[in-house]
Amino acid sequence: MGDLERELRDLSAWLDTPDPPDVTARVRVRLGTPAPRRRRWRSLAAVALVALLVAVLPPTRGAIADVVTGLLRFAGVSIATSPSPTPPGGTASPLPGQRAVALDEAQRSVRFPIRLPAMLGTPEQVLVADPDATGRYRVATLLYDGGALRVDAFDGHLDLAFHKEVTPPGANWVQVNGDFAVWVDGPHVLSYVDRAGGIRRETARLAGSTLIWQDNDVSYRLEGTLAKAEAIEIARSLG
Repeated sequence: MGDLERELRDLSAWLDTPDPPDVTARVRVRLGTPAPRRRRWRSLAAVALVALLVAVLPPTRGAIADVVTGLLRFAGVSIATSPSPTPPGGTASPLPGQRAVALDEAQRSVRFPIRLPAMLGTPEQVLVADPDATGRYRVATLLYDGGALRVDAFDGHLDLAFHKEVTPPGANWVQVNGDFAVWVDGPHVLSYVDRAGGIRRETARLAGSTLIWQDNDVSYRLEGTLAKAEAIEIARSLG
């Protein structure tokens, strides 16, 4: 099975398709008659939809989009478009089990390599969050500039870890080292998705512009007051 066929099959699971009606009797009556123009139009519309998906979706196994609800899943992050996302109230709760640790301890606490962007250097603070039953943490966060600039790293093999609500157009495709990435321009609502797949609204906060990409099956979020070109250069400097 090719990559495109696999992506389209993945996409079908996100589309709300009603059960087909029983048309056996009508088919028997119409056998031998030309197909109505309406059916030919539906066939053309289906072909046009497939062509649209091919044009919109990048050639990567990590992207799944729902063209009905405007939901995109990429690199462990879901992005939902909404005309007016509800801003979170109050102060966001920390991620489950979050604690500050030294960089070397953080590396021993997660199942993936923690790589530092050369352009940013050593982080001012390192956080780990959401441990499993063995004590291995799901997310590692590198904080810079007093926490205003952050890099979240998590295992790309896991299910969703973050959920974003953005205003249209909200997100667009860019490239990092020749691979597809997603750029979210401007403030947006960010929530954590727990291991059971539930969106933790108590963790919701207003996030800054964000670049999302994947490298060697590790997913990354770079967030801060950054221009798109600057964010891409930082991502490219990942050591």
